[in-house]
Amino acid sequence: MDLSINFALGMEAWELEFEYLRIRHFIKDKFGKTELPDLNTILLLIGIQELGKVSTTKFTKEEKTDLLHIATCRLLSQDGYYEFEGLDQDGWPHYLMIKPFTLKGVKEQENYLKELVISYFKTEYSTLL
Repeated sequence: MDLSINFALGMEAWELEFEYLRIRHFIKDKFGKTELPDLNTILLLIGIQELGKVSTTKFTKEEKTDLLHIATCRLLSQDGYYEFEGLDQDGWPHYLMIKPFTLKGVKEQENYLKELVISYFKTEYSTLL
C-alpha cells in the first residue's frame, strides 16, 4: 500500500487502516463477537442506529438493503453529497442527493467509506473510543 496517498479526510494509508481497525475492534468488543466486522456489517449497524429503533424480528433482505442505503447516505451527508430530508410514515429516514458521487474504483470508494465510518464513530461515540 502506498503510504503517500492522502484520502478525502487527509488520512494517510497507515492512519486509515489503524483507525478503521480501532473501530472494528470497538464494535467486536461492544457486541461480544469473536470476529471483526466487515464494512457491510458496520454499514448495517450504522443504518440500524440511524433508523433509531430495534426490530423484534430479523430484518428482511429488503430492509437490510434499505439500512445499508441509509448508512451510506448518512455517511456521505458528512461531505455534502446527501441531505437528510426527513422520516417517512414508518419512521424510516430519507435523504436527498445534493451532488453526484463521482469517486471511481472499488478500492477508492471503500477507503473513502472507511474514512467516513471513522469520522462517524469519532463524532457519535467519541466518549467510548
